[in-house]
Parts: sequence; C-alpha cells; structure tokens
Amino acid sequence: MILLLRRRRVPLRAEDIMTAPPITTKPDASIKDVAMLMRKNKVGSVLVVDDEGKLRGIITEHDLVYACSEGWHPENRQAWEIMTEDPITVRPHEEIVEVIKKMRDAGVRHIPVVDEDGKPLGMISARDVLDLVLTLAGLGIIHELLKE
Repeated sequence: MILLLRRRRVPLRAEDIMTAPPITTKPDASIKDVAMLMRKNKVGSVLVVDDEGKLRGIITEHDLVYACSEGWHPENRQAWEIMTEDPITVRPHEEIVEVIKKMRDAGVRHIPVVDEDGKPLGMISARDVLDLVLTLAGLGIIHELLKE
C-alpha cells in the first residue's frame, strides 16, 4: 500500500501498524494462564517464545475454542499443546500490501513481526489492518487512490 504525501509515494510497512510489544508466554504456561493473558491485554493471540526469546508458536482465540470443545482442562494443559508451531511471520520493513496478502493467503487474522533472529517485535492483527483502512478513509486517501 502506498501513502501519497505531497505527490510522493511513501510505502507503509509492517512496523508502521504493528502493535508492540507483542504479548508473549512460555511453552509450559497453562492454557488458563494464556486465556487470562489474552483477556487482560485485550488481544486475540499470544506468541509462544523459548528461553532465548525466539518465536516458537502462536495461540489464538480459535485454539482456545478448540481446547474447550475437546473438553481439555485449562489448568492441566500447556501452551505448547495447542499452539501453531512455526507461524507465518513478516519482517518490520515488509510493505503492508504484502503483509495483507500473506494474511489473506494463509487465512490468518494475526501475523507476528519478527527480527532477523526470529524474536518477536510486534503483532499485526486484522483489527490493525481495519484501523489503517479507517485512518486512510478518514484522510480521503482511499477515495483519491480509487479515482486514479
């Protein structure tokens, strides 16, 4: 996506809309603790990191629904049991259009932003993308782009 400023094209990047810092947990955290972390921080996903802080997985609301529907006891099950391992990620300097395409193609609503060492820097959610669209619409930029 390109933001038009004074007739110059400025690319919007992942780091421009990501929520930082990301909410993280360890693989051995209980599912209950993960759910409480999501509720406390009002987020729909939590990143699972190892002792070095590298991304190992992601847990979303969908994963919690699955665990509940299977009758799992949240105090007795751990994050690693329901996380999606090696989630799709983006780098901070990736253009927003490419980030949105990755999200759409993979059918995900959350995508971690990681550094070159695989450590999480932030998270982009579908809500962040909608906020961007609303901001651009409010500035009249989307209308101008559609006229061209």
